[in-house]
Amino acid sequence: MGSSAHSHARLIFQETDEADNPTVTYIYSDQKAQKSASSGGRLDVLSTTSDSSLWSTRPLITYLSDVFLPSGYPQSVSDDYLPYQIFDSLQAFCSSIAGLLSSRAVLQGVGVGNADASPTSALLLHILQDTSGRIATILFAHRVGTALEPECKTYRLAADVFNDFAMILDCLSPMVPAGVMRVSILSAAGVLRALCGVAGGSSKASLSAHFAKWGNLAELNAKDSSQETVISLVGMLVGSVVVSHVTGFTTTWIALLTLLALHLSLNYAAVRSVQMTSLNRQRANIALSALLESDSKIGLHHSTIAKEPDFDSPTELTVLTPAQVSSQERIFHRADALQWTSPTQGSTRFLGSAEIGVSLDTFFKHAQRYNDSTSPSITSGGSGPSIKTTLQMQNLASIFEHEPYILFLFPLQGGSTATWHASILLKKGCTVTGQLKAWAHALLTACALSKSHSPSSKETHAPARDSLYVSGVVADVLDVLNQRDRFKGYLGALERAGWDVDVGALETRGGRRVSLR
Repeated sequence: MGSSAHSHARLIFQETDEADNPTVTYIYSDQKAQKSASSGGRLDVLSTTSDSSLWSTRPLITYLSDVFLPSGYPQSVSDDYLPYQIFDSLQAFCSSIAGLLSSRAVLQGVGVGNADASPTSALLLHILQDTSGRIATILFAHRVGTALEPECKTYRLAADVFNDFAMILDCLSPMVPAGVMRVSILSAAGVLRALCGVAGGSSKASLSAHFAKWGNLAELNAKDSSQETVISLVGMLVGSVVVSHVTGFTTTWIALLTLLALHLSLNYAAVRSVQMTSLNRQRANIALSALLESDSKIGLHHSTIAKEPDFDSPTELTVLTPAQVSSQERIFHRADALQWTSPTQGSTRFLGSAEIGVSLDTFFKHAQRYNDSTSPSITSGGSGPSIKTTLQMQNLASIFEHEPYILFLFPLQGGSTATWHASILLKKGCTVTGQLKAWAHALLTACALSKSHSPSSKETHAPARDSLYVSGVVADVLDVLNQRDRFKGYLGALERAGWDVDVGALETRGGRRVSLR
């Protein structure tokens, strides 16, 4: 090893940063002309980050990138990080200026500049606003806490909607007579800001976790705070000029509404640029319906699901990537909707609704409404009340004996087309892949039932509402998903397309688990 090292006349050492970009190169050359062993060698330094030009901006750009962007950028973050940050910074700039206008209105409303105003009343008003905001924070977090991560894009935009409405109320407060009305308006603004804090903070944490690829979540949040600090400072400087020149009633409202419209538009663009890789309900509807429709071994054009034994034969599956699904999903949508999005027809068909992880009480309440009798029979036994139902629970337990869930679909009343409600019971130990299978099962079953109960179907409508008929369709669809590990193949295709099938995003409320004995 030593003789090999001495045989080289030159050694080259190259230094790289976290993103594997070369920063500096050292070239070591032997001084063979000198016979002294202690003469050593010559070391030449070739820097790749500096520029020989005196006025070069490259070192400055590199320095700013190190200060405001995560280490290893762009390899250390997802591809949608930069578009989101650009729009997010622009919207924060607009929000800073609008916030100064609303703050001025609040100060006018509490009596700044009025000799008759009492500091005590202003303090009490602040206490009332703060109290109502804290109570709203607790209630809102309890109500939607579980949905904040699966629906982070929705709540990220909703947070800014809350904040903008709060600014409008602040600007309205000076026009309202002092007393209960003004206190109510300012308290409502405080509540909206509290909702903004919960929705914005929690959804932003989920987005940051999505952007961080190298486990650099803490650093990414720190750099994001640095970006926000700079944007806020610039916004305050520009806003101070705006506030000093925009003083009239009309010009204030024109400026405020223009800034808020721009603020929401930039927020919408920022959220639309995010390409989440977890399958929440809406993204699961889009991705799974495209995948199932492309499977030529499933007869979706008939009222019953065709079962083909030759699943091993080649079939071309349409697997949408997170970017393709992101272009189709809506920011505000019905969270419990079962929808079939056809990539070939370019249309979305509403099939009904679905609940996953429901309690037994909720499941049997749907079963009560499904009974043919106008009022289910409830009797009292020795250990409590009992409910008479037309559902064959033994049959359902047998169908899902080896599955981590139990599924049944109930018809929904009204409407010109058949719609169904899927109730999904999750067993103890049900994993994320089990939940995805349950959702795919519900989606495919609702598609089959809607065809069997559609006006164009040659079958009568009555059998489709019979519990045994529905159980048969549920069992047939499960057989199709289990044939030759069909659903396992679906999961593999989704993973290869960039989806993270190990992240649970289907439950938007605290779920329940059941066990059978």
